[in-house]
Amino acid sequence: MRVALFVTCVTDTLYPGTGRAALAVLERLGVEVDFPLAQSCCGQPQFNTGYRRETEPLVRRFAEVFRGYDHVVTPSGSCAAMVRENHPRIAARAFGGGAAGTAAEVAGVAGVASRTYELSEFLVDVLGVTDVGAYYPHTVTYHPTCHGLRTLGLGDRPRRLLENVRGLELVELPGAQECCGFGGTFAVKNAAVSAAMGSDKARGIESTGAQAVCAVDNSCLMHIGGILARRGSAVRPVHLAEILASTDAGTVVDGTAAEGTAADGTEEAAR
Repeated sequence: MRVALFVTCVTDTLYPGTGRAALAVLERLGVEVDFPLAQSCCGQPQFNTGYRRETEPLVRRFAEVFRGYDHVVTPSGSCAAMVRENHPRIAARAFGGGAAGTAAEVAGVAGVASRTYELSEFLVDVLGVTDVGAYYPHTVTYHPTCHGLRTLGLGDRPRRLLENVRGLELVELPGAQECCGFGGTFAVKNAAVSAAMGSDKARGIESTGAQAVCAVDNSCLMHIGGILARRGSAVRPVHLAEILASTDAGTVVDGTAAEGTAADGTEEAAR
């Protein structure tokens, strides 16, 4: 099985630890993972803002970079949804009948898209694993992000993985299925509405008494985390991959195993 890791722009630029964590989890399970250096943006920001033509070269590039792999895994529900749901449609319209491409190119885009998975999907559906050997001794609440919930239909896959993490207490989030308000460029164009929605989500998270809020998208965690920080909250936003990468030997940080790191950022003895 040849698997490629697609880290996404947000993870690569702002949260590289999530990419390292995803790699650690996959390798722990015996998966051989490649990281194609030619990978770039999936085109979601351009596409969602209406720049369809600017998206087309990125769709073509994605298919070219990842076409030789059995599976493409990404720690992002929104980017996985962009590739799987929109890349085939974009390719069919842009490359299907004219000089820009051929039917084979359209089929190639669709093929790569069909083999692209969000991390929890790959673990549960492809590998058939719900216990990855993780240890995270903290109280956690889970926020199901919109693309994962409504487009990919992740369902309870992330929760099943969290429920099998030793030491982790999973608590229910009130209004879990409500959007956090980020929505990519929506947060820029409709800042007041976005902030209000994020504040509602933050209040719900704080009401659980959890030490950490988990999600499968760093973009949403960035939005939620910023609002929690401005509220002076001690709740820490943590990507699912980072929880799954944590073991009783420590948490993956900068490619190394650090002594057990608590959800509030303080150190505690590894157990």
